[in-house]
Amino acid sequence: MGNALIWVLQNIAAGFYNLGYAVSHPSLWLDWSDKESLIRFIYYGASVEFFFVLLDIFLVLTIAGLLWRPFMWGVVRVLEAMANGIGRAAAWAGLIMVGQQIIIIFLQSIFRLGGITLSPFGIEFTQSITWYSESLKLWNAVVVGLCVSYAFVQGSHVRVDLIYAGVSHRAKKAIDMFGSLFFMLPFAVLAWMYSWYFLWRHLITPKVSASDQLELMLRKARIVRWSVETTGFNPDGFNAYFLFKVLILAFVALVFIHGIAFFYRSLLEFIEGEGSRDKYLDRDTLGAGEEAYEGTH
Repeated sequence: MGNALIWVLQNIAAGFYNLGYAVSHPSLWLDWSDKESLIRFIYYGASVEFFFVLLDIFLVLTIAGLLWRPFMWGVVRVLEAMANGIGRAAAWAGLIMVGQQIIIIFLQSIFRLGGITLSPFGIEFTQSITWYSESLKLWNAVVVGLCVSYAFVQGSHVRVDLIYAGVSHRAKKAIDMFGSLFFMLPFAVLAWMYSWYFLWRHLITPKVSASDQLELMLRKARIVRWSVETTGFNPDGFNAYFLFKVLILAFVALVFIHGIAFFYRSLLEFIEGEGSRDKYLDRDTLGAGEEAYEGTH
């Protein structure tokens, strides 16, 4: 137990150094024209070092927020505004999906077309009807992946309530804090570790693995090359399935970010009491006279 505690403290201390070094030497991990720089970016993107950098940022924000609560409220408002902004923008993908489906049915059933050509700004883009049909799944994935934290802020996520509704305000906030620290954030960390390498295994060769040490990966850098996944389920079907892997990462990142925002909001509402419930919360409304339908859209 003592060795584990020392290891944690050492990594927390090293996290500040690693953060400063990464910020002051961006070319070591952002200059992708250098294959070793790309490999460092991949390795550190799901590493222990990166985890402790995030933990250090979380600890600094938490301590600063406890010393000056308006700062923590500001963090909550910024993170929730980001969730709402991304979600409200991504929600339009649902309308695009519906419109695209109508166009596909209309052109295929009436005109018997086998392909569709688009020419935005004079750049011709031609794909088969099958390609457009299969790409509908991408719009659905955009809604699911990018609207997750937006749905949480709006209170429209699915909940299973056994004891929560009957307890006091502070008991609810304690449950919320426990849930964010021991369920939301650990899930996001584990999902990120797996999905990060799942994405890169479909973008470059030779394949990289979470078990690879940095030295081994840097040796691979000599032969690494881009090999973006373009294989579809049908010969002329949708062939950009790597975008789904990107959306998985975006989904996990939004869950992680909102897990922090939810913990801070719960902590502040616990400290300040019931009068602070839903303070600064930006939720969509259907307008005056539609209160009975709130939460059903």
